[in-house]
Amino acid sequence: MKQIAIVICNYNYERFLAEAIDSALAQDYPGTRVIVIDDGSTDGSRAILEQYGSRVSTVLKENGGQVSAYNLGVEIADTEYVIFLDSDDVLYPGAVTEVMRIFEEGDLAKVQFRLDVIDEAGNQTGAYVPNTEPPTDCGSLLRDGWLYPSPPASGNAYSVKALKAIFPVPEGGINRYGADFYAIYGAALVGPVASLTQSLGAYRVHHAATPSVSFANSEQIKKAPKAFKERWVTLREVAKDRLSIELPPTFHDFAHEKAYMGSSLYHATLRARWRWMFNDSSAYLHTIVANPFWGLKKKMGTLLLSCLCLVPYSPLSDFVVRYITNPLARRSTAGN
Repeated sequence: MKQIAIVICNYNYERFLAEAIDSALAQDYPGTRVIVIDDGSTDGSRAILEQYGSRVSTVLKENGGQVSAYNLGVEIADTEYVIFLDSDDVLYPGAVTEVMRIFEEGDLAKVQFRLDVIDEAGNQTGAYVPNTEPPTDCGSLLRDGWLYPSPPASGNAYSVKALKAIFPVPEGGINRYGADFYAIYGAALVGPVASLTQSLGAYRVHHAATPSVSFANSEQIKKAPKAFKERWVTLREVAKDRLSIELPPTFHDFAHEKAYMGSSLYHATLRARWRWMFNDSSAYLHTIVANPFWGLKKKMGTLLLSCLCLVPYSPLSDFVVRYITNPLARRSTAGN
């Protein structure tokens, strides 16, 4: 039987850690190993880890950031497959069994699955990620610069062999965080990606109750686009040096561009909104019109919504910006 490791990278998430570990231990696939890498936590995380004894393999390290934890996790993983589970997320029972069933069907670099979005208290919000299913050959589109739709870190299972072709990646600076960027897109350069449409876990969004254009947990909306650009530079270097793949200088990604759009238009004056449309919207519009993952209906709908961001009634235009940028805004509307 092939083996899989669930590697939980934790830093100061004492209040969520046990739930993540319990969800990993509850998997019914016999060849599952649970590893927790604690990245120098200063809260009560390590006391919680002691309670699990030999049921989990615990690695205690000095704080170095998420990339350093991933580098170590890939290095010590002695299984064929691995899931990197964020310590504030959970896997549903049977998730590993379903993932391994797909891995058995072909030589895949990654199997991704949908994650339900939960709030800080663990309540279902009604949203899920991702909302678009990518093709199996994500690598060919990635070579043209298109970042394919993927769930966050916890919604991905990898071939360890594929990750070892990418990791370790440089640590420090912008690379203290965002390790899943290199795993998600690096794996697609190594081999095919399969996508499951059912939810096999839950992704916790903090501050979900606050109306906002920000959806990501780890970085502010104004910082995330810049971080993505810098990580793309690093991924290009890794791809060239280790895989002999020449990636284009720039990438295309609607999630990235809508973050720029949201930070530019939210609570902006009407004049500033129109100035953005005429001077700065070309990359945003390109990721809609030329998007290889979307059908015509979704493209037309997104373009129409984008036009509503320019109406002179600011409560409506701000609502539309939130609706485009944050999936939670869509679900709250649907429930009203």
